[in-house]
Amino acid sequence: MKHKDIPLNERVIFALDVNSKQEAERWLDKLGDHIKFYKVGLQLFINGWFPVIDMIVERGYKVMCDLKIFDVPETVKLAINGLKSRNVDFVTVHGNDPILRAAVEVKNGIKILSVTVLTSFDEDDMRAMGLTGTIEDLVYMRAKRSLEIGCDGIISSGLEVPKLRQDLGDNFAVVTPGIRPGKNIPEDDQKRIATPNQAIQNGADYLVIGRPISRSKNPVDTVKTIQEDINNALSKPAF
Repeated sequence: MKHKDIPLNERVIFALDVNSKQEAERWLDKLGDHIKFYKVGLQLFINGWFPVIDMIVERGYKVMCDLKIFDVPETVKLAINGLKSRNVDFVTVHGNDPILRAAVEVKNGIKILSVTVLTSFDEDDMRAMGLTGTIEDLVYMRAKRSLEIGCDGIISSGLEVPKLRQDLGDNFAVVTPGIRPGKNIPEDDQKRIATPNQAIQNGADYLVIGRPISRSKNPVDTVKTIQEDINNALSKPAF
């Protein structure tokens, strides 16, 4: 399989985990020459609402609306409908088949990403919940069902991507959080992590990265280093 033809400046989706539209604007001012894709999650969405999404889109950048929408199917449909006019590119949905199916039915140009297993979750957490098997098996099962329903892609750590690509092919997007270019950052809550090179080599298309960039001494230099790492992985055969 070949790596998808995605511009390097869209491979990293920078996580705008900040408390205001003004803070988000400052990050776009700083990184906008190097990153063209941004994640708006719960923290920023609650504090900035739609104006922050509109601001990013008006600057010509792409938006991943990472709200992990989880509710009864009719409410999910209404939520997706509420995002249609905002020109977002990706929306994350979390849940069972009826929830995912509801999102797919009304997506109308929005790419629906199914959340498989959060990267802060490991097999100890599975055991604590009374689940058996492995994380890889759980991710695979959820990904397979999501794609059969019609989701455009999945959220998965870099560790599970090889099995997904081997068994499910490459006709879907894999967006990978839990990216750590080096050592874990202090007080890190991510458990299933990968380097940018590992994730891309394993078959990920996009990498969601926040704190390793925002907490670095020189965020722009860090972005450049990450993109070099991605480029090195793209120069080799895919997964």
